[in-house]
Amino acid sequence: MLRWRNRKQKSEKTQKQSLQEFDYQFIDDLKSVKISASLEENKDFLNEMFADCSDFVIREFYIERSAKAIFFFVDGLVNTQSANEAMKTLMVIEGKEYLIERILETSLPVTQTQQADNYADMLKSVLGGDVGLIVEGNTQCILMGIRGMEKRSIQEPETEAVIRGPREGFVENLRTNTSMVRRKLKTPRLKMKPMTIGRESNTSIVITYMEDIADPALVDEVLCRLEKIDIDAILETGYLEELIQDSAFSPFPQIQYTERPDMVAAALLQGRVGIIVDGTPFVLLVPFVFAEALHATEDYYERFQMMTLIRWLRYVLLVLSLLTPGLYVAFTTFHQDLLPTSLLLSVAASREAIPFPAVVEAFIMETTFEALREAGIRLPKTIGAAVSILGALVIGQAAVQAGIVSAPMVIVVSLTGIASFTIPRFNAAIAIRILRFPIMIAAAIFGLYGILICIMLLLGHLANLRSFGVPYLSPFGPISSNDMKDAMFRAPWWSLKERPSFMTLKDSTRQGDELSKEIKEQGGQRGMSIQHDNEDRGNVE
Repeated sequence: MLRWRNRKQKSEKTQKQSLQEFDYQFIDDLKSVKISASLEENKDFLNEMFADCSDFVIREFYIERSAKAIFFFVDGLVNTQSANEAMKTLMVIEGKEYLIERILETSLPVTQTQQADNYADMLKSVLGGDVGLIVEGNTQCILMGIRGMEKRSIQEPETEAVIRGPREGFVENLRTNTSMVRRKLKTPRLKMKPMTIGRESNTSIVITYMEDIADPALVDEVLCRLEKIDIDAILETGYLEELIQDSAFSPFPQIQYTERPDMVAAALLQGRVGIIVDGTPFVLLVPFVFAEALHATEDYYERFQMMTLIRWLRYVLLVLSLLTPGLYVAFTTFHQDLLPTSLLLSVAASREAIPFPAVVEAFIMETTFEALREAGIRLPKTIGAAVSILGALVIGQAAVQAGIVSAPMVIVVSLTGIASFTIPRFNAAIAIRILRFPIMIAAAIFGLYGILICIMLLLGHLANLRSFGVPYLSPFGPISSNDMKDAMFRAPWWSLKERPSFMTLKDSTRQGDELSKEIKEQGGQRGMSIQHDNEDRGNVE
């Protein structure tokens, strides 16, 4: 008895020493801490780590009334019914199969299982929604993928609504998002590499690409940049976007984000790489060029003639959104002789009682318009749009009547705001809105010469930008005539036989040329060669 007590005291002392040495800051620090063969020691470790965590559950039970085991999981992240079924199956197991390997092979009614021999891998899975199982005498832990957390249902994305096209958008669940991409591309060539980033958040990330299309060097570069990230948490794709983009100080986006699975599938078929992050409905796509900022998903679902005209309209409105306030300031301040006489007299009469110069007037209205737009976003949806529209009308009319701004300036700011809304990519529209202000300042100081200087500096900056090695102005600079069919124009699908040539691809052929040759040879009138029954009857008669 005395020997047993001494052995027990020695065991308790060793256990306490282990608990004291079990010090860590982040989960990755636990790679070297192996799972103990002593179930009580593992249980004490878990209780120590998850002290004051009411959502962490440890359930102790017996396998065939002889071997101790524990189930542990985070309440709210797992399917408790499936967890109970697995536990019930283990309780009535026969044959004294206590080894982890035998349990995996014969007993568990779970399709997704894996093993872990250290606390780092075990905790990452359990905190991600898996259920852990440790059996007395084993140094391995079974991790069961029976997640059942609450998630938002699939809905139409609000930021990329379309008239014609799929109505489904990504949600905050990683596996739901990967399955939606897999439904679009049913091929084993679609690869999805998992990764975990964030010392505290341990956010799950999936890098997806088409193995037979994407350049391996691009995939390696994406993986390399992500692996170098050392941060406490990744809560949204915006964290990753700023950490892995090429030029951190450029206002222009070098990485695209989208809520639409069809857009991700189309980008992967172009040889691009997608980054899916758990906890957000937005997926990152790299590389990204400026021409794609003016492309909408619906461009490829409607007839090419109409979509080509709309693309031209977007380019025109892009220029108007960027330059209209600056041109107004330049014309009214320095270059009045360039305006028609009737227009000049009308503008001069409207500005006669205005106490501010044109640039101050422009800044007042632009700042007010941006404030109303921001207020419309932050307010509840039921009143946000009404407040922004009515606010613009009321404030604009009141400002004109009070003599603070002129009526032409209200028209200019309204036209500029409408033009900026036509840019499909919100982050690209933000860059244009930011650059509008320095252009107005340059126009107030140097007139049209200042605007030209700003345009030259802007084009030089865009020409110098790269997105994962791809020139940002592609296919305009360096120019590629073949890629113009899907940049400046929207060519018909039967003529888009090649993928973008400004990217290095393993396979650049999108489709065969048999159909396109037939359409060109017959002038698109293939129906003229079809013989109908009524014509045959006429010939017989």
